[in-house]
Amino acid sequence: MSVIPEGSSLFVVDIEYIVPMNQVEPVIDSHMDFVHASYKDGRFLMSGPKVPRSGGLIVMTADSREEAEKYLEHDPFAQEKVAKFRVTEFRASNLHPALKA
Repeated sequence: MSVIPEGSSLFVVDIEYIVPMNQVEPVIDSHMDFVHASYKDGRFLMSGPKVPRSGGLIVMTADSREEAEKYLEHDPFAQEKVAKFRVTEFRASNLHPALKA
């Protein structure tokens, strides 16, 4: 069974902080709670901060771009308006064997 659900699309989410880091820091713990819950639900495949720390990246699954964007509205970074999200759908035409298993 693949870690990518049958029929799901893949999305790269580019998160960019839109406020100074001192305004982002108070939201990080609740954002990480959202991230951990998203892994538990099977939505997120990988994520992490950018280098340098100007935001982060997420690779996620969803049935549609609309569904992905709606889901991300629940991220505390979005709710607290400390970051903007750019969602890009892509078709994985090549996968590492571990992702196909």
